[in-house]
Amino acid sequence: MLEQEAARNDASATTAEARKRDRRNLFALSAGHALEWFDWAMFGLLSVYIGTAFFPGDSPLSSTLNSLAVFAVGFVARPIGGVVFGMVADRVGRRLVMIGSIGVTAAASFVIGVMPTHAQIGVWAGIIVVVCRLLQGFAAGIEAPLSNAYGLELVPNRPGYVAGFMAFFNNLGNLLAPLTAFATSALLGATAMGEYGWRVPFILGGVLGLVVLWLRRSLPETLITESGEVANKASTRTEAVVVWRGVGSRWVSVLAVIFIVGAIMAYNYTWLSGLPSMATGTFGEDPTGVFAVSTTMSIILTLGAMVLSKIIDKWPLSRWFVIARIVAIPTIFLVLLYTGGGIGSLAAVMIGGSLVLVVNLTIFNTVANSLFPQYCRGTAVGLGYGIGVALFGGTASYLFVWLQSIGLHAVFPVYIAVLCAISVVLYIIAKRRNGIFVGE
Repeated sequence: MLEQEAARNDASATTAEARKRDRRNLFALSAGHALEWFDWAMFGLLSVYIGTAFFPGDSPLSSTLNSLAVFAVGFVARPIGGVVFGMVADRVGRRLVMIGSIGVTAAASFVIGVMPTHAQIGVWAGIIVVVCRLLQGFAAGIEAPLSNAYGLELVPNRPGYVAGFMAFFNNLGNLLAPLTAFATSALLGATAMGEYGWRVPFILGGVLGLVVLWLRRSLPETLITESGEVANKASTRTEAVVVWRGVGSRWVSVLAVIFIVGAIMAYNYTWLSGLPSMATGTFGEDPTGVFAVSTTMSIILTLGAMVLSKIIDKWPLSRWFVIARIVAIPTIFLVLLYTGGGIGSLAAVMIGGSLVLVVNLTIFNTVANSLFPQYCRGTAVGLGYGIGVALFGGTASYLFVWLQSIGLHAVFPVYIAVLCAISVVLYIIAKRRNGIFVGE
């Protein structure tokens, strides 16, 4: 009896230690994920200051547009980064890429924060900022898909927990970006913010990158080579041809990932920036009220992801995805209900849509990774993720506002609904044809 009790206690202690280790590893991954999106969002939020400092034009508007064009360049770089670094991750291991990704992002953020302006060094200022943005795009192209794949390999038996845990930090990064910009502006004032205060969040992002690098240094490698060894620089590498053969044989799954990612990113950016931009730019809503609504939505997404991490594993991941994505189809038509008329109607639309958005945003990355075996997962998901974000996510806000400006506002939700429907159909086909490797 005493021996049985001791055995139970030992097993309980082992389980507790394992869960503690899992949380520690996932935090190291997720903290970098949050920082990645903090730096990414900050560039767009502070584009008016960046444009004035590095890309002067004939007017403040033209300077801002120049800066936003550079912001878009980062989206173009993401598919390339996804493929290149995904290939490295599938050949030599996940850990090296995850450390390099956050190092590049943090360094680029710090450089932007301390760079001399156009008035000081001329055109070189703009060129260096463009290079930094390209580097951040390359890094972001692999950070999101690979960090989720890495998390699933570290904690293979709890995909829902991994999805929710990492989505929480992803949303936290997006939430902290506007809060940091707001706090900096409030503390320094409008004049100081325009002169030098805008640099503070970028320098902060660079410094925090050192903390994340320290956290990630202890991550274990999870890639197992064909010889059965854990990958490292000295071990046998999976040949590139083997990886690409795996990707090519699952081309339907790659196509499915493009739409799984692209559809929800288009939905996300509609809520994240499209609706707020239309509220302030077209309908003249109070910017403070719009900011409050956007912040409330971000809080719902952040806390909702953590709640979902506790319950997703109760159902197969495929069931969560199909139901959540089908529900998103009618929900996108909520955008038609907002035609101005005050913050109240904007809040009803944005918060109502966010309740469906939170489920889709929490699981989409894990669903994408579930469609591939480990040996080609980094390359395949990096490719599909990058293309999906560049084609559909990066263009959604612009398309939403532009269609509204020419009187075709009703066309946009149909477009998103079609993307969502295609993603469900392709997922089911890919699942039946190639199988799934996580979450069932």
